[in-house]
Amino acid sequence: MNKLLTNKLTTKTFPIKGMHCASCVRVLEKSLGGVEGVSNAVVNLATESATVTFNSKKVTDNDLVSAVANVGYKAGINEELKTEDEQKQEKQKELRNLRNKVLVSLGLGVLIVWGSFPFLMQFSPAILQNFLVQMILAIPVQFWAGWEFYRATIPALKHRTANMDTLVAIGTTVAFSYSAVVTIFPQLVESIGVRPEPYFDVSTIIIGLILLGRYFEAKAKAGTSEAIKKLIGLQARTARVLVDGVEKDIPIERVVVGNVIRVRPGEKIPVDGQILEGESSIDESMVTGESIPVDKTKEDTVIGATLNKTGTFLYKATKVGADTMLSQIIKLVQEAQASKAPIQRLADLISSYFVPIVIMLAIATFVVWYVFGPNPAFAFAMLNMVAVLIIACPCAMGLATPTAIMVGTGKGAEHGILIKDAQNLQTAHKINTVIFDKTGTLTKGKPEVTDVVSTEVILSERSKSKDLILLLAASLEKGSEHSLAEAIVNKGEAEKVKLMKVSSFKAIAGHGVEGIINGQKVILGNRRLMEKEEIKVEEREVERLENEGKTVMILGADGKLAGLIAVADTLKETAKEGVEKLQKMGVEVVMITGDNQRTANAIAKQVGIKRVLAEVLPDQKETEVRKIQQEGKIVAMVGDGINDAPALAASDIGIAMGSGTDVAIESAGMVLINKDLNSVALAFELSQKTMRTIKMNLFWAFGYNVILIPVAMGILYLPFGILLNPIFASAAMALSSISVVSNSLLLKRFKIYPTYST
Repeated sequence: MNKLLTNKLTTKTFPIKGMHCASCVRVLEKSLGGVEGVSNAVVNLATESATVTFNSKKVTDNDLVSAVANVGYKAGINEELKTEDEQKQEKQKELRNLRNKVLVSLGLGVLIVWGSFPFLMQFSPAILQNFLVQMILAIPVQFWAGWEFYRATIPALKHRTANMDTLVAIGTTVAFSYSAVVTIFPQLVESIGVRPEPYFDVSTIIIGLILLGRYFEAKAKAGTSEAIKKLIGLQARTARVLVDGVEKDIPIERVVVGNVIRVRPGEKIPVDGQILEGESSIDESMVTGESIPVDKTKEDTVIGATLNKTGTFLYKATKVGADTMLSQIIKLVQEAQASKAPIQRLADLISSYFVPIVIMLAIATFVVWYVFGPNPAFAFAMLNMVAVLIIACPCAMGLATPTAIMVGTGKGAEHGILIKDAQNLQTAHKINTVIFDKTGTLTKGKPEVTDVVSTEVILSERSKSKDLILLLAASLEKGSEHSLAEAIVNKGEAEKVKLMKVSSFKAIAGHGVEGIINGQKVILGNRRLMEKEEIKVEEREVERLENEGKTVMILGADGKLAGLIAVADTLKETAKEGVEKLQKMGVEVVMITGDNQRTANAIAKQVGIKRVLAEVLPDQKETEVRKIQQEGKIVAMVGDGINDAPALAASDIGIAMGSGTDVAIESAGMVLINKDLNSVALAFELSQKTMRTIKMNLFWAFGYNVILIPVAMGILYLPFGILLNPIFASAAMALSSISVVSNSLLLKRFKIYPTYST
């Protein structure tokens, strides 16, 4: 037991400040992963967070904070949890500070450019043309506005790592230092045959433009996390709790399980619960995505944050705080947005090697231009080296994938499709086979008794009475938890039959039930159970009912056939349309069920499914999934029951219905809170569009660097006399990051069709 406790793993997600590019991500993951006891570390640039799995007996919070600080960043792991308003205020403060630095940097930079640029100098005051004045103007830009570049670079260099801040710090420091030497010791520069000409305009404008890019990038990134903000904003602030017959408004944080709460028309439902008194129509679209209000009455469940439309009712709180459905949805979306898709790991890996390579290319550029370049060779060498350092920033690569993932998972959550992690979102567009469980997934899962057929077996004087058949079946099924059993018991209650006592009750998995009633052994189940008990079945009558798409339960007593009970489960309104959408996308649709082949075929025919796996026992569903995978198919399994959990876990993507069991939802990679089967095809389409956006982002991010680094090195100088000014390089770098985030935001235009209440 002690060994098990020692090896217990804990997963913690916390914010990280100071990240700006994919190489930052790689450096942090390497540092956190190097802590003894950490088994996995995933850092997300878009959410500015780290998710670390570690042995809590070996690793403390301080160890993680130190690992982050050692490479130049700050972990918010020990900070107190902030409210939504506090987080918003902190973010606004950061944006204001960044905006102020941008204004100061660009303002002073413009003055320096006015006094130093050849075509503008003739219009500028003489004081701005003074090199010493230009240096004084450049100092606050270099060491106040640009301090964050040094703050990340210094510890990074100590640990022999490099990131985007390293490139900017080196590039601007070289330009500023050379300019300072030219200003203070002009005769020293002249002695080596170089005209004393400072480049304070280069260092200041580069810093200003990069900070401007970060400012716009931060504002754009805030738009990618709107889904979380919207979900958090749905929560009610107070609840009207009934205490000793008196209604009292209290903050939602003080509501506890068991509180009785009154909700009036037009009010939000504070927490999850069950109606005790009254009825109403409730708009659940904000949580489930269903556009049509749902009628609720006594004993029905209600979801916190949904809107009460018409009636007044009292309900008992059953889930509060972090246990409510909305809180669970928020948690799932946050985890999905912080997760990392496989394609992103490749980009991060490339970026980790990219920065050192760029530094080597910059040094090579300086050497080549200094040795072979025209006069002034040193100036050409320095400016081209700075251009290479600035243009090669890998921040666009780091943002290409996570920003698209954030928007994609958020878009799904807004419409009742919860995607648990980025890997599932990436895999979904590859799915070519979907397996639907029948009961509770394609059908409503609320079957009703349609036929009661008695046989000529002599049980008593009332042998041909349908009432007796229903009496025996309902008495026996009272002890069963199967959905078909519930239908039979409900029919018995509706017919007001008086249930009989059952002894030696036994449920036989995949077959049926048995028990002793009035000294007789009574069994109720399928053909396999009858074969086992050697009871002959009237096939003609059974086939007739099964051809109508009904599930037939066979009743036997004392080893003889007693009667038949047919049960039918109606299809969900969206079942046929959902299947058609998948088939139009070229996806093969399969139905799996424990029903016999004839009944299964009848249901499948109604929705247009051609491949049917019938008479599959609960423990065989996983095997059937793996068989289809062995055919080379990429499989999604859609189910809702406990017996679907192994199959959901075995499939490439498990999709659980939001109305299903907790076990099924835990085993799945996606959850359809809206219960709309159209959403299966929608999830695949959302995956396709997200992956298309990611690939486009990566193409432009990599392409930008591949094309412009050689230009910055001066490859166009010999044929065309073109050189890339470092100022334009910094503008292009900032624009690349903004364009990647903006392209991801276009996913918000993804159209969602209306859903239907089921």
